[in-house]
Amino acid sequence: MAEETKLQRRQMLKMLSAAGLAGLSGSVLAGPGIGVMVPGKGWVKASGEKCMGDGTPLQFIPKTAADDKPLENELEKYPKCPYCGMDRTKWNHSRHLVHYDDGLVDGTCSIHCLAISLSLNIDRGPKAIYAADFASDAQVKPLVDVDKMSYLVGSNLKGTMSAKSKMAFSSGEAAKQAQAAKGGELAKFDDALSAAYLGMANDTLMVRKRRLEKRRRMMEKMKQKQG
Repeated sequence: MAEETKLQRRQMLKMLSAAGLAGLSGSVLAGPGIGVMVPGKGWVKASGEKCMGDGTPLQFIPKTAADDKPLENELEKYPKCPYCGMDRTKWNHSRHLVHYDDGLVDGTCSIHCLAISLSLNIDRGPKAIYAADFASDAQVKPLVDVDKMSYLVGSNLKGTMSAKSKMAFSSGEAAKQAQAAKGGELAKFDDALSAAYLGMANDTLMVRKRRLEKRRRMMEKMKQKQG
């Protein structure tokens, strides 16, 4: 990533993160008690144990060791999105990965969760950012540097963690073909990221509602089993 591009992107991220995350709080609560809904595990309560670096935003900083080769065995090293818990192999078609300038890596399920990572790690510069090539026929779509990608924003393709999909294509021609079939607008990475921040409030409320409903159904099943 060119130094000028990195500097411009760092400045843009600081402005977008302040604007995009301002609307994250909403009236839809996760439910009583402290914990989190983890896909595949259900409601996981807080253990109460303290860890070094806990506290906001320090608790969200990637806790893995520095990685000089983040693309090698990437899905084995970063199998779950740290912000929503989703399986990155299952959602490989929309996954992203950011390699920060201190060597730490955050692998996410989508550009939505990438935007969260970039916001919470505001003082870390992204050395490289990668996105899955949606046009690839591979079973697990390969990661490509986002500066070489064309994004299709707001098409009929299903979004990941977002009502407005933002899929990446390594080929501009493939992106145009997808646009002809599915609609949407062509964009570069920075524009797609801006769209992710602008939709953050509504997308967060949407996800909260979905997970609240899943938790409600899970609690009903537990009550039925208990008789």
